Amino acid sequence: MKLEVVVVPVADVDRSKNFYKALGWREDADVVAGDDFRAVQLTPPGSGCSVIFGTGVTSAAPGSMQGLYLIVDDIDAARSELIDRGADVGEVFHDAGGVLPEAGTGGRRVSGPAPDRQSYFSFASFSDPDGNGWLLQEVTTRLPGR
Repeated sequence: MKLEVVVVPVADVDRSKNFYKALGWREDADVVAGDDFRAVQLTPPGSGCSVIFGTGVTSAAPGSMQGLYLIVDDIDAARSELIDRGADVGEVFHDAGGVLPEAGTGGRRVSGPAPDRQSYFSFASFSDPDGNGWLLQEVTTRLPGR
């Protein structure tokens, strides 16, 4: 099995399409079927998984998706590129507990990359115009079996 598409709930389809395309994401489809259905599919550079959003695509509230991961091999370069393309990306951080960034919301988030740039432990976050939350995660060496 392969994860192919993640549905991202948005309020304004064109605004979201413009935002993601400005980040350099490839437009795969923009399908309209009547007044009540429109589906836009975009794919981040190098990804095998796409996002889809539109009208009549999901009943989820716009901005309700959180913790969507974009894996990068150089978090500083990826962060700079996204900022250059218009995204408001936060500073690079790691979790003092060495787990996941969500665990760091209780004050365990530490500014800067993980010690020794340990793979899987450096993050930066940004949101789309609706507040859907994305995390950049630096992965330089994959865990065994990956």
